[in-house]
Amino acid sequence: MIPLDQLLRGEKAQIETIETDKLPLKLIEMGCLPGNSIALIQKAPFNDPLYLKIDESHLAIRKETAKNIFVRLIE
Repeated sequence: MIPLDQLLRGEKAQIETIETDKLPLKLIEMGCLPGNSIALIQKAPFNDPLYLKIDESHLAIRKETAKNIFVRLIE
């Protein structure tokens, strides 16, 4: 397992665990839950924020928030 901020552009992963007390409720409502697939589409300059696709939703999150989401890479 690695933190979400360690994903490289184009990599796909599955969310394993999240630290719910450190995540905004809006992210959880948008599908940032264990078991859901996630892909890193792009990183902004200086690697913050991260542009992601979670299931069928697209969103941008700060690198600091991404450190609280742990994923497992999908081959």
